[in-house]
Amino acid sequence: MTPTDWQYNITQVSEITGLSKQVIRKWEERYQLVHPKRLENGHRVYSEKDVQLYLKVLSLSNQGYSIKQAVTIVLSNQNVLEAVTPTVLTKSDNVDHFCNLLLEEGRLCNEVELNRLLQQANHSLGLAKFLSHVIIPFLQEVGRLWEKQVWTEYQESVTTMIVRDYLVQLRRNYHSKEDAPLIMGACLPGEHHEVQLHILLLQAMMAGWRSFLVGSSPAVGAIESLIIHFKPKVVLLSAMTTRPFELYPTSIQQLDDFAAKHPAIRFYMGGAGSEEYLKTHSLHSIAIASTIDEVINNL
Repeated sequence: MTPTDWQYNITQVSEITGLSKQVIRKWEERYQLVHPKRLENGHRVYSEKDVQLYLKVLSLSNQGYSIKQAVTIVLSNQNVLEAVTPTVLTKSDNVDHFCNLLLEEGRLCNEVELNRLLQQANHSLGLAKFLSHVIIPFLQEVGRLWEKQVWTEYQESVTTMIVRDYLVQLRRNYHSKEDAPLIMGACLPGEHHEVQLHILLLQAMMAGWRSFLVGSSPAVGAIESLIIHFKPKVVLLSAMTTRPFELYPTSIQQLDDFAAKHPAIRFYMGGAGSEEYLKTHSLHSIAIASTIDEVINNL
């Protein structure tokens, strides 16, 4: 392994897995599950592979295997989880196992536990499944609970903000090639829900794109200026609510006219608010899209 492979200290491994430092050391010493590197000061450092081994053993343990059995299975077959666990997305009212854990901590507005669970789910499933199998259904369930007034606005707001901040961190730490095509995301004026854009931009980055996010509720002029400056290949406009069209009814037509003047750039709009708007209005130069595949596959 290269020096950069040893990237986690024992505190970080504990945060990701939920295991105490004592348990981590015990599994290492008693079962020889992992072999962390020792620094000159005697501190342990762990690799990504080490973290995955701990998570696999933990998953099997949660299914009823003894720790010894789980370690034996994992060490004998690195792909064991695919063989012994059901599909990750086991739905119960559209909420999987990780979603249930996140919902419980979201109900309590427990920021520390929410961040730990998000990190654990990401490392356990990989970014693609984390977004599609955890983040999207989790946020849908949070929205449903708020709409039915099971959750307060405060619970919904805090939970969504924590997810947003975690996705921001993922985007900032995701390395894209400097010559990769650029995709730009922007909420429409009056729209403050930007989490969906973070998800779409991360999915685009996994497909080899660079990304730039304008942010929530920018002015039309700001969107246009940034497009002229950065010259993206694709622009994603988001309206999760109908609020942008109610507050700024001429903005989308202005952007549609702007898109017509820049035929080399592909413009897309998405979100529940956009779909509602297009039931009674039409656009000439901005297409509608609900997934990143619809955007990338049409280029």
